[in-house]
Amino acid sequence: MRENIPVLRLRDKSSTLVARDGVVLCFFMRRSHQEVAPAVWRTLQAYLRAIPPQSLNWYGSDEGDTLPLDDKGWEHIRYQLLERPWGAEWIVELEENSSEGGGYLFEYDGRKLDAPIFSHDEDSTSGVAFSFPTEYLLEHGPAHLRTLALDLARELPFSFGYASLAFVSPRGRWYAARWELLGLLSRYLGMDLYRLGDTSRVIGTRARGAYWLTFLGQPLLGQLGGIEGLRQELPFPEVSFEPLEGERVLLTLGEWPDAIDTAKETYVPQYRALAHLLEPFLYEERTGWFSLDKDNLRRWLRRLCQ
Repeated sequence: MRENIPVLRLRDKSSTLVARDGVVLCFFMRRSHQEVAPAVWRTLQAYLRAIPPQSLNWYGSDEGDTLPLDDKGWEHIRYQLLERPWGAEWIVELEENSSEGGGYLFEYDGRKLDAPIFSHDEDSTSGVAFSFPTEYLLEHGPAHLRTLALDLARELPFSFGYASLAFVSPRGRWYAARWELLGLLSRYLGMDLYRLGDTSRVIGTRARGAYWLTFLGQPLLGQLGGIEGLRQELPFPEVSFEPLEGERVLLTLGEWPDAIDTAKETYVPQYRALAHLLEPFLYEERTGWFSLDKDNLRRWLRRLCQ
């Protein structure tokens, strides 16, 4: 329900907004950049059509600078995504605001999986993420956002994907308010925190967790017993199943996403049931982006399995 969605703003010591409540859509593809780049470009165009004009105003350059997303910037983004023939990794970061955390973000981390740097690693993927401020969800409604997520998913050869309430924070700026953030993550079990580049490097064809919209591709869907097996394990009236081409499925766990506020009486058995089903197939992070103690991230990723 919409009243279960909190308004959350995190600021650093100088009062700069570094993270805020929003919605994120992430997809992970066990495919090389060259295979997925045209589809990623099409999803970016669909995202731009769906959000207000001038919602994306800045991009990250190859040199690490943040530059205005003008005509020259778009030429660079198109070249980076569709035309650059060399390299092992293709990174695109587009954001709403260059100095504070805005609600609209597009991130892509594409990899050449047979490049020497990745060829020994069976867990690398190409990943893409789209984010929205919570106001977008409240204005357009969950059915609109679900339809948009489906449209994007149909373009992408994903092995796993999801849409969730999240702390939206470009380039990990949340770190400046990490102690407050960690407390909020402990309270709101339905709020996601993500780092696309780190996760897409190690997720392979496994899962990240149970979310409002959970997209399952192969081989994960088969490992879970297919759609019919999931129907038997998730017999909840709130859960719907949307078969997709290529033996894939979208699970929707409710009309609205739920922040799962532990300070209130929350009853979301469908989230916990899916989390338990996915637990044997969850990936393991290998970096310390969430915490220097990797066990903290492991426990957080399994928070709904408790």
